[in-house]
Amino acid sequence: MANCGDLRVHPADRHEAEPWLRLTLIPGLGNAALRKLLGEFGSPERVLAAHRAELQRVVAADIAAQITAGGNADGTQQALEWLADSANAIVTLAEADYPQLLLQTADPPPLLYVKGRRELLNRPALAVVGSRNATSQGLANAENFARALSDAGLTIVSGLALGIDAAAHRGGLAGMASSLAVVGTGLDVVYPARNRLLAHELAAAGALVSEFALGTPALGANFPRRNRVISGMSRGCLVVEAALQSGSLITARLANEQGREVFALPGSIHSPLAKGCHALIKQGAKLVESAADILEELQLAAAPSAVPAAAELDPGMARLLAQLGFEPTDLDTLCARCGMGTDIVSALLLKLELQGLIANLPGGQYQRVR
Repeated sequence: MANCGDLRVHPADRHEAEPWLRLTLIPGLGNAALRKLLGEFGSPERVLAAHRAELQRVVAADIAAQITAGGNADGTQQALEWLADSANAIVTLAEADYPQLLLQTADPPPLLYVKGRRELLNRPALAVVGSRNATSQGLANAENFARALSDAGLTIVSGLALGIDAAAHRGGLAGMASSLAVVGTGLDVVYPARNRLLAHELAAAGALVSEFALGTPALGANFPRRNRVISGMSRGCLVVEAALQSGSLITARLANEQGREVFALPGSIHSPLAKGCHALIKQGAKLVESAADILEELQLAAAPSAVPAAAELDPGMARLLAQLGFEPTDLDTLCARCGMGTDIVSALLLKLELQGLIANLPGGQYQRVR
């Protein structure tokens, strides 16, 4: 756990972003070294005012030289111009609204760039992550779980990736507690570009968060670092679908190391995207079948569900739903099981799909999702 207690007391002006920016934007000055400097001198202003010889007791000579030269003035100016937009904010670990759970982790970023609802940083949150190449079932599960958990008061945290991340954000935004994306780029860069509209929705109704400077492109090394912030801000981490080599398992491992609850959805023994979740369950992750399982573990109450129960469906729909099951099934097999013609079954399948109870899969197959 980082020893950040003194950093909450000594900054001369905890609402002043410029000195923090000047330091965090110095190339080669890592988080650990910056925290040591702050612990030694008490505030960014005092670090910038220190003599080179004093600084060299903590950091290398080249870093000390950059600090005594005033830090990164050009990058700082760019960030200050970005802050002119009222939707944008910079939150340092000296401020009261820095995410408190993240502050308790081993490597809290000294500074976070935030676009959107800053108050979400300290709301109860759950990370929801999974495969970029998710199945229709996985996407439906991620969105449905996220919405139910959001309605129960958990802000959904994920990484704005394609697949499970994007579905989780959509579900969180549709619920009461919204959603927050922690990204691996600067906040003036949207990656992947296909999620640009979703990023705009998060900026308007949720939040986007990054520890990386404006203009930082999508670099592979930054995404594992991003994952520690996703898990660090959250009370737990739900993995929906993941192959054995999935980056989502990194987030789950980090969550476990940070003392967070880890949850995993089981899947078909034949699906490669279930093997990562099954491995987590074998290692002690909690197997979940519903959002209520997570809420019970976190001692939160579930919100009422608006999903129609089987008893509320007409007899034909209920009969077909009972015969469908949760494995992909083709139309001819369903007709044989139900003893109904193709036209009738096709019409019932459409009704069930519109109610969000089944998914229409590639290859003319259908699968129950609730």
